[in-house]
Amino acid sequence: MHRLFDVLPHLTADESGQDLIEYALVAALLGLGAVSAMRNLSTTIANSFNRIGTTISSNI
Repeated sequence: MHRLFDVLPHLTADESGQDLIEYALVAALLGLGAVSAMRNLSTTIANSFNRIGTTISSNI
């Protein structure tokens, strides 16, 4: 038990995994933003194709 109290301050001061977690959070935020942007973009593209198709069929 005495050894645990000796090691505990070193474990709480260790920041070796902090960079990896920060990079993972940034990557997750970028991925979420990309998914959101693709949803909006796909809706815009679908509406454009529908409008083009309607214009072509009404002019034939």
